[in-house]
Amino acid sequence: MPNPYAEAGVDTAAGDLAVELMKSAVSATHNASVLGGVGGFAGLYDVSFLKDFSRPLLATSTDGVGTKVAIAQAIDKHDTIGQDLVGMVVDDIVVVGAKPLFMTDYIACGRVVPNRIADIVAGIARGCADTGTALVGGETAEHPGLLGPDDYDVAGAAVGAVEASDVLGAPLVLDGDVVIAIASSGLHSNGYSLVRHILSTRGVSYTDTLPEFGSGTVGEALLEPTRLYTTPLLGLLADHPGAVHSMSHVTGGGIAANLARVLPVGSWVEVDRATWEPLPVFRVLADMAGTPIEDTEGTWNLGIGMFAVVDAGAASAVVDALGAAGMASWPVGVVSMSARELDGFEQGAKGVDGGAVRLTGAYAG
Repeated sequence: MPNPYAEAGVDTAAGDLAVELMKSAVSATHNASVLGGVGGFAGLYDVSFLKDFSRPLLATSTDGVGTKVAIAQAIDKHDTIGQDLVGMVVDDIVVVGAKPLFMTDYIACGRVVPNRIADIVAGIARGCADTGTALVGGETAEHPGLLGPDDYDVAGAAVGAVEASDVLGAPLVLDGDVVIAIASSGLHSNGYSLVRHILSTRGVSYTDTLPEFGSGTVGEALLEPTRLYTTPLLGLLADHPGAVHSMSHVTGGGIAANLARVLPVGSWVEVDRATWEPLPVFRVLADMAGTPIEDTEGTWNLGIGMFAVVDAGAASAVVDALGAAGMASWPVGVVSMSARELDGFEQGAKGVDGGAVRLTGAYAG
């Protein structure tokens, strides 16, 4: 019997196969708190442990990967995009001091290609496993006519929990606190519209090889996965209670704006560019664009994926602890509450009336 839905371009059998292919990867993220396994209408997560909190707070975040997916589609490599999604979502939760509990994902595509969907979800599952987050559900939606056959987009949401007395943020920041930068792995998942524009303008294909981008293709270099910070940062918070006052995830908006969001009104920081050397990918792209690298500070992370604002007396211990966890970090500035003229500073961002930040000096290298 003809299948009208299939004739309209929706292949439910392919969707079922995709679920079967991803099932083991998803199940590997589950712990004793996950009920019901894979395939339910809703994911169930046992939060009985919250009864032991004095004042439990839930933290939630949602995001996507942006136009980085266009590069994955162009070179038909889909096994890293999932980690990018986890990084963009889960690492926003740890910023407030919360431990992520569970995550769900959503993939919209023009045509379900089971192995492709399974690759994407396997990447999400690996990222969830690395951050201690259970992947409790998701949805793959086929949208023929709206998206091209090989087009897709991904999004996700996660929930975490934190004791109210342990919440990090601007109110805890003090005069003299040290700002610690934590290294990124590359572009992460921000500023890819600019990346794609630069390469298009220069006539560079994602399948090209350029010495500046290493031994692989340009596309492979640009798909370097987003670094996951959650596990090392949770370890830092547990081992050095009270040392960290606020944290910032350097995503859309760039360096100064994201740091300003987690500083109190009336405070300011000058971030010293000389304390680090931007990763080569940023210099290569800026050179291709014919623009000073400083002009990209509001778009790319330039080698800083996270900031931690810490007690001055604990700064060295924080850097050492992060290093032991495999995270390079270094001090870039000191918080000041003193009165001064703030011309040239960025003050707050994303609707937050926060502190003021500007970058000074010249980059190392």
